[in-house]
Amino acid sequence: MVDVRHVSPKGGDTLVMVGTMKGAFLFRADASRARWQRGGPYFPGQAVYAMAYDGRAGRRRLWAGSENFHFGPVLRSSDDFGKTWSKEEDGAIRFPEDTAATMKRVWQIAPARADEPEVLYAGVEPAALFESRDGGKKWSLVRGLWDHPHRPQWQPGGGGMCLHTVLLDPTRRDRIHVAVSTAGVYRTDDGGRTWRTAHRGVRAQFLPNKYPEFGQCVHKIARHPSRPDRIYLQNHWGLYRTDDAGESWKDVANGVPSDFGFAMAVHPHDPDTAYIVPLESDEFRCTPEGRLRVYRTRDAGKSWQPMTRGLPQKDAMETVLRDALATDGYEKAGVYFGTRSGKLFASRDGGTSWTHLADGLPPVVCVKTATVAKGRGKA
Repeated sequence: MVDVRHVSPKGGDTLVMVGTMKGAFLFRADASRARWQRGGPYFPGQAVYAMAYDGRAGRRRLWAGSENFHFGPVLRSSDDFGKTWSKEEDGAIRFPEDTAATMKRVWQIAPARADEPEVLYAGVEPAALFESRDGGKKWSLVRGLWDHPHRPQWQPGGGGMCLHTVLLDPTRRDRIHVAVSTAGVYRTDDGGRTWRTAHRGVRAQFLPNKYPEFGQCVHKIARHPSRPDRIYLQNHWGLYRTDDAGESWKDVANGVPSDFGFAMAVHPHDPDTAYIVPLESDEFRCTPEGRLRVYRTRDAGKSWQPMTRGLPQKDAMETVLRDALATDGYEKAGVYFGTRSGKLFASRDGGTSWTHLADGLPPVVCVKTATVAKGRGKA
């Protein structure tokens, strides 16, 4: 039997949710973020590519997208920080029969805005967006994107044909950006009824036509909450920034050892600060020179500096995947990332210095953060 430990977060605590190839883990600390407790593994033996925390309407609800041998990809929720979870048979998310599509994986779980407490979105593989309007009990396919004329021509990348990122605009209720590998960035301004590309200026280095209408292999996008038209993008070769919600993108790969990589995150308060973990190339997807470095920009990509204090700088051929880097909400931001070798690192000073939070985990594929809502939880 697997020995499952639990944590009991209090209001105001920091929660780090870690999805791995063999289960999920929770880490909690108080506001100092100096000492951490670990819970898990949850869903031992199952890949967990997506996790989220929903603190809307007084909830303290965890979400996890696990891959069950019998039921396939399922969405599970917990209102007691992992002590109990919703039933597997109630969490199956399926394509309508007329699509002839089979669900392979849930890549992203995105609670909607605070004024829509029952709405959630899920990005899945094969690339599609699902929506729930009853708190996750039932899910429906967003037909506007599924029926887009580009979709039949989308081609899978090395990681599959996945819709891996969902960005909800905090100021415009009906605007959503999604990133699809390998199709690009798509945007809706009418709540999902219609979609258009939003990646003009992003280069497809691997195609004969370097700037196609669609077909860009976008690895990750990250929106700044206080300046929602500013989005950073990590491409399959290429680092970019938009200040007009994707109408145009500017190359900001200035001073990095490689502009190939997957992970990208933004500072919670400073729109000029973002983080990446470069990898050497698409053929050798490990940290350049065997040095584990998080690169930080404080001037919106005009320059990038390596953050190395506390990180191994010799024989550290690590890989950080697209959803395995995250920041918390503090003014002096916490930054967290996990590696395919099962290491978890944390910084509580905006990335300047790092501590080793965990080792020996299964390969990390997802890192998410939350500040636990104060007051009594609500199921």
